[in-house]
Amino acid sequence: MTARQTIESGRAILGIEFGSTRIKAVLIDEHNKPIAQGAFEWENELADGLWTYPLDLIWSGLQDCYADLRKDVQRQYGCEIETLAAIGFSAMMHGYMAFDEKQKLLVPFRTWRNTNTGKAAAELSSLFNYNIPLRWSISHLYQCILDGEEHVSETKFLTTLAGYVHWQLTGEFVLGVGDASGMIPVDPATKTYDAEMVRKFDQLIAPKGFSWKLLDILPKSLCAGENAGHLTPEGAKRLDVSGHLKAGIPLCPPEGDAGTGMVATNAVKQRTGNVSAGTSSFSMIVLEKPLSKPYEPIDIVTTPDGSLVAMVHCNNCTSDINAWVGIFREFQEMLGVPVDMGEIYRKLFNKALEGDADCGGLMAYNYVSGEPVTGLSEGRPLFVRSATDKFNLANLMRTQLYGAIGVLKIGNDILLKEENVKVDRITGHGGYFKTAGVGQRMLAAALGSPISVMETAGEGGAWGIALLAGYLIKNRGESLADYLEDVVFAGNTGTSVAPTAEEISGFERYIENYKRCLPIEEAAARLK
Repeated sequence: MTARQTIESGRAILGIEFGSTRIKAVLIDEHNKPIAQGAFEWENELADGLWTYPLDLIWSGLQDCYADLRKDVQRQYGCEIETLAAIGFSAMMHGYMAFDEKQKLLVPFRTWRNTNTGKAAAELSSLFNYNIPLRWSISHLYQCILDGEEHVSETKFLTTLAGYVHWQLTGEFVLGVGDASGMIPVDPATKTYDAEMVRKFDQLIAPKGFSWKLLDILPKSLCAGENAGHLTPEGAKRLDVSGHLKAGIPLCPPEGDAGTGMVATNAVKQRTGNVSAGTSSFSMIVLEKPLSKPYEPIDIVTTPDGSLVAMVHCNNCTSDINAWVGIFREFQEMLGVPVDMGEIYRKLFNKALEGDADCGGLMAYNYVSGEPVTGLSEGRPLFVRSATDKFNLANLMRTQLYGAIGVLKIGNDILLKEENVKVDRITGHGGYFKTAGVGQRMLAAALGSPISVMETAGEGGAWGIALLAGYLIKNRGESLADYLEDVVFAGNTGTSVAPTAEEISGFERYIENYKRCLPIEEAAARLK
């Protein structure tokens, strides 16, 4: 079947992911191959001291993204999308979206990037004997309670961005178990919110006299492959303002970007892992057994089918690299040289390969915002060097690439060195890996492990949620891991790069210097 026939017969599958800087749509055929895509660029904004995206931008962005997909389909195939085999929605995990009984948003959407929840996260971590990160929904909720925010008493629904979009388009208040595990810990045996932790939380807030208990306001947790509802007539009109898309299309459980990253890199089996590196970065390693104790830099979430995953989440990754590349673009423009941003990135990234293994002593902190892993609630992008360091272009760019994954390295050293977690395969995806072989080699040096990158790495989470939508309608009882391994990837593990001993030791020297110099970053972050 041609791509046009697939679309016209309603057999194409759609995945849409709300990323930090882009909403992306990917349309795939029956063989899981991307056949069309659309996008909408957006940015979070700082309002009243909190990072947010306006509610109207969520919807206008989604509609523009879908319209861009329609244009791509019309341009390539000369046809219209009338119906689809399945749809999936994914988004940045965590954060806080609280609604009243009329489904009105009570306070602006608070994203994962906010670090104002320190007191709440610390108290809950102690109460649960489990690391509760600053960005998790339960931290946001409890911080609102501690701060005496009036809207808490009116709350009837609490969900994530993916859960919200799915809810409004289907009428189903549900969430994929992976995304649910970023609200409050999930019990891998029951695949839903940990009952004992829910009980402790309800007991903790009982003196406040709220009319609700925690499970009253949380979405139902669903595993990959479970029916999560259908597109309503109102939802179809809200997604496709042109009116062509028909209602009744099945939807898979909405998931977080961590879960879709695991799916897109075939990393849902135990002893596999992936690293997603874009505006933020995180690594996910599927565990064979629980860790020996809680660690503040390590979150325990789940795969989309409910297996425990050790997650190291970093608030910052490529934003500062992009800022530096922007300087080189300005320089080219000043000289009157035609600008090709793809070429600038490729040349600068490849130049980094010529740098010293330890960056010649140069140091970079990419902290556009705070970094909980290193204990900083605020950040300042910072480049540091001494008069005797080897300051040249190659080392400058290598330092930026190292700095983008420095925090990731610190967190993963706990797993790989202290907990002795075993990993058979780590796969990278995201913008950091776009220039072939460069980011891949840097990450291999950081983790001391071979890193694989697949040709589909650039498709990212939108492709991952499309695969989960496909699993909903195409699986025949096999596990998600087996479906991905046997049907989607058919044994393909991508191209692997192994680090040299010199690269590993060079990154170790860099990271020791990085940790020694953290007080400089701390001092810079205190400046207003």
